[in-house]
Amino acid sequence: MRKDITVGLVVPFAKDEVPFEGPIMYPGVRFVPRGVGVRALTPEGYEPAWNGILPAADYLAEQGVDAIMVIGTSLTFYRGPEAHDRLLEELRRRTGLPVSTMSQSIIDGLREVGADRVAVATAYSDVVNRRLKELLVAADIDVLALECFDLLEFGGPSKKSEADIIALSDSAVSRAKGAEGILISCGGLRTLGVAKPLEDRHGIPVVSSATAAFWAAMRLVGESGRVAGYGQLLEQAKEPVH
Repeated sequence: MRKDITVGLVVPFAKDEVPFEGPIMYPGVRFVPRGVGVRALTPEGYEPAWNGILPAADYLAEQGVDAIMVIGTSLTFYRGPEAHDRLLEELRRRTGLPVSTMSQSIIDGLREVGADRVAVATAYSDVVNRRLKELLVAADIDVLALECFDLLEFGGPSKKSEADIIALSDSAVSRAKGAEGILISCGGLRTLGVAKPLEDRHGIPVVSSATAAFWAAMRLVGESGRVAGYGQLLEQAKEPVH
């Protein structure tokens, strides 16, 4: 991996804070964060942060970053798949940089591992889960079953343990006959250690928001994103096609 990579992160936090997974997965990369302040896991809680995404990206572009990743799955899909696509187009146009979102990253991750039929575990409540399903359907991904923590508080997902996340995912898989993969959606869920045990137990790949976003960020700058220990998506990552 190149030594001089700098990735800008639009983050859902109120502070300019790098999600902990990035430096663990890719310790040689410099991450530059810019917070937009999601207030709650509801459309009303996302709205002010959504309005801050473009200005945050402008700020990061001025810092000389090589690419930009917008962290926050539900933040980037809650207005629907068409709004998400328009956001991506505008981000790329304004910054002139390679840009992606956490929502796009989970789609790219599922496609990479060949999972068109999925069991889904989320942090969200029903109103947000409906929007996630719209995003996945628009990408030709079938949701066979969905289980959720039904959280509204922004900080709630980080309080769930890896054991909690594994149990919720197990429940989704048990209801999803023929699933080709497991999707764990919400960047706030701490999923670094959950992919391997779930893959060992169920024999299908796991894609989670936090790890998929950093994998996709590496691919924006021409790297494979390959890293051992965190599941098939990352262990089997191939060089991106230019």
